[in-house]
Amino acid sequence: MKFLIVTLALVAVALAQPQHPHSPVQPVAAILKQAQDISPEGSYSYAYETENGIAASEQGSPQPVGPKGDPAVVAQGQFQYTAPDGTPIALQYTADENGFHPQGTHLPIAPNVPEQIQKAVAYVLAHPQPENQQ
Repeated sequence: MKFLIVTLALVAVALAQPQHPHSPVQPVAAILKQAQDISPEGSYSYAYETENGIAASEQGSPQPVGPKGDPAVVAQGQFQYTAPDGTPIALQYTADENGFHPQGTHLPIAPNVPEQIQKAVAYVLAHPQPENQQ
């Protein structure tokens, strides 16, 4: 899971760079700050900041999850950069046995479920049907 989270952060860094076929190659941004720590029991943290405004950090550790207490890496982190159109992007996230949970003002928000649909779902849940009806 740690590899996936780090990969997502690196993808965000790559997306922050203009990718136009006719634009000149962008200069490499210097790393202003960088820290990392990996402990023998599997806990880790990292953080970095570049001169072009990209920053990221994450902390994680193995945790017992699920009914059997199986170990899984539980992590939380954030990254920020400026999109090619000039929009500042900031994302905070957690990642656990239930998946990746991002939060950011730039993310789309699902519309509210219409009241009639809510009532229909409530009715179906309140009146379960036998599994093998034919």
